[in-house]
Amino acid sequence: ETKIFSISGTQVRDDYLAKGELLPEWFTRPETAEILQKMYPPRHEQGLCLWFTGLSGSGKSTTAEILTSLLLERGRQVTLLDGDVVRTHLSKGLGFSREDRDTNILRIGFVAGEIARQGGIVIAAAISPYRTTRNEVRKMVGEERFIEVFVDTPIEVCEERDVKGLYARARRGQIKGFTGVDDPYEVPVDPEITLHTVEISSETNARGIIDYLEEGGYLLPDGSNGRNDNQEDVASSEVAEQVED
Repeated sequence: ETKIFSISGTQVRDDYLAKGELLPEWFTRPETAEILQKMYPPRHEQGLCLWFTGLSGSGKSTTAEILTSLLLERGRQVTLLDGDVVRTHLSKGLGFSREDRDTNILRIGFVAGEIARQGGIVIAAAISPYRTTRNEVRKMVGEERFIEVFVDTPIEVCEERDVKGLYARARRGQIKGFTGVDDPYEVPVDPEITLHTVEISSETNARGIIDYLEEGGYLLPDGSNGRNDNQEDVASSEVAEQVED
């Protein structure tokens, strides 16, 4: 009796290669399987971008910093790109028009994409108010490497947290084009992760993201980093050279 086995390309990629599972013996020759496994390493050995978006004062940076620490504890090399810090250095001289904001976000997206493509983990925290620009960044980084994290905090709460008084100045007309006041924030339609920060602490939210990454195979549940020696160091150095050039 002849048995017919069938498997789709999506199954090969998602059910075997992404999870680091051995391909079925009947699927292909051992040498071909070895080539495929080198070309498509398991998800926990691939690069990744976690893109935090939300209003000013929503809790993006705080949660991103805690998440960075948790990943570092696991031995992962992590690059944190804070929108305000990047604007001060990489995007110095840009204003707050829609065009300049888009330029700033796309610059962050470019750097994030290079780090992720080289196998590193990058965490970006930027208001990034416009949906089309965020979608463009997703394409730059790569759909399979991009996780959008929407920090869903009511604007009233963001204003209460605003120690710099930026919202108050914007409402008095002293700051023009302030996101959430006289410039729109376009809520993500289908983010991979949504965080609520009113009743849930940043620490709890960050650990929830770790759980998400483990369940999705982006991290090994045993806490090991799953990376080859020097692999992430090489990724960071190569990206640094490209940015300097």
